[in-house]
Amino acid sequence: MFPSLGMPELILILVLALIIFGPRKLPEVGKSLGKTLNEFRRASLSSFGEVAKAKEEINNEFQQVKEVIKEPPKA
Repeated sequence: MFPSLGMPELILILVLALIIFGPRKLPEVGKSLGKTLNEFRRASLSSFGEVAKAKEEINNEFQQVKEVIKEPPKA
């Protein structure tokens, strides 16, 4: 989808950020960007954990239903 970024592209992005935000604001912008990415990572890991837990619960229920189906009817 996107080509990989090489060293010249990263340097260009850094220079543009330095021009746009200035040397005083750039560390604050970087810090807030890092916090945002960290929060996004935590939220996505939490979501994947919830999905895995739900999948496990569904599999357990499925196994219980299979066991009930295999049992002969009680007369």
